[in-house]
Amino acid sequence: MTPEQRLQDYLKTVRAVMPPTPEPKGLYRPAVAAGGLLFTSGHLPIDEQGRLIQGTLGGDLEEEEGRRAALLAGLGILASVRAALGGLDRVRRVVKLTGLVQSTPEFTGQPRIINACSELLAAVFGEQDGVGARTACGTNALPLNAAVEIEAIFELRDTAAEDGQ
Repeated sequence: MTPEQRLQDYLKTVRAVMPPTPEPKGLYRPAVAAGGLLFTSGHLPIDEQGRLIQGTLGGDLEEEEGRRAALLAGLGILASVRAALGGLDRVRRVVKLTGLVQSTPEFTGQPRIINACSELLAAVFGEQDGVGARTACGTNALPLNAAVEIEAIFELRDTAAEDGQ
């Protein structure tokens, strides 16, 4: 199966839909290819209706809501990867995932929240290539009161088509 086929299967499993490619909220690019890698900017969790998932884990959001937010941020990342590369087939592997979780000082479940994005990438790119290094941190505030913000680095299969996206 291709990554695109695995993505479609996973979307059915988790009852989600691919979002449109996120529009930048400032002066940056959602994804930039350089040196055989694709770097994504931080992605916020946008639901199927285009609403931002906002709130604080350990405060006004439960863990399952945070996991859903991390899944949605991951889907936004994949939408940006598709837009930058013309599809997911040029991704060789996930190199690194960095996840920020807006949380109270007492909340320590940030890794469990970011796991939802990690599980998505493992399902799409396979257990070997879809799991890379990872950081999951808590923070007291994120842009627009977003519940999570996640960025990723991917290794590309070939760099001949790099265009600085």
